[in-house]
Amino acid sequence: MKNYYAVLGLDSDASASAIKSAYRKKASEFHPDKNTAADAAEQFRAVQEAYDLLADEVKRHAYDESRRRSLLERPLETAEEIWRTYMNKVLQ
Repeated sequence: MKNYYAVLGLDSDASASAIKSAYRKKASEFHPDKNTAADAAEQFRAVQEAYDLLADEVKRHAYDESRRRSLLERPLETAEEIWRTYMNKVLQ
């Protein structure tokens, strides 16, 4: 399961305004017209996908519930994913 909060560089308790602000910052950073990196378009799509889900309250609630169930049903895999995301965020 993708961690859409990590894509936008947010914690899971982020407000709607924080989500919008993070989206605008990341979208500007990875927009293919401004960023010539080979993976800029892919990163931009990931940011757009994360924002589309997290900006919609119903979709966000369903996503958060799915993340909670995942932690309960597959604790080792979920813990590894959380740790990997955390380390990537710290090391960047």
